[in-house]
Amino acid sequence: MSALHLDQVVKHYRGAGETVKAVDGVSLLVEEGDLVALYGPSGSGKTTLLMLAAGLMAPDSGNVVFDDRQVGEMSEREGAKYRMRDVGFVFQSFHLMAGATALDNATIKLIGDGRTLAEARKLAEPWLQRVGLGERVRHMPDQLSMGERQRVAIARALVNEPRLLLADEPTGSLDSKRSKEILAVLRDICHERRIPGLLVTHDPEARKFADRVHTLRDGHLHEGLDAELMATLS
Repeated sequence: MSALHLDQVVKHYRGAGETVKAVDGVSLLVEEGDLVALYGPSGSGKTTLLMLAAGLMAPDSGNVVFDDRQVGEMSEREGAKYRMRDVGFVFQSFHLMAGATALDNATIKLIGDGRTLAEARKLAEPWLQRVGLGERVRHMPDQLSMGERQRVAIARALVNEPRLLLADEPTGSLDSKRSKEILAVLRDICHERRIPGLLVTHDPEARKFADRVHTLRDGHLHEGLDAELMATLS
């Protein structure tokens, strides 16, 4: 079973005479077909948790396991392959290439994995259509709105049909209508392809699309969305 399992994961940052307990003994199981929404105040460690799941940093202690593999113990080469082949990561920043069309920006992972440009374009275009950019595939990033650029980044994350979806504020630059559309796409991808998905968000709508909701506060994970945080989202 291709599940993401975090077991008593700890990640602390030390500096300026203090220790920030970003993730402090977190255990979480995201099963195949599940979309889990993770809420929390700014600076609560949500993005750190995603980085640990993606193998972009190693935990101080505890285990991060995907598909029976220890993510935190991967070599640099193994980690790069894991992120290229297995992970679809939607970053909060778009990281689009200024001189490339929306279509070519969406092909980057496929090109990096050895596909020809023609093959990559053929595979990427349906994903751009799915996120509502079918009429904008030839546009450059500076011709796209912030929301459209975010949707290119989402298509790029999904184009290799990943086995694990990780998303950091994927609706942060979208209006309400587009946010709901993208949340529905992410939910449907997890359900249709039976892959685990972990979504970090402040979007109050996300909880309506997620299968489960958790709150990360002061490095600790709590089930559900607590009333104090709910009030700040409404």
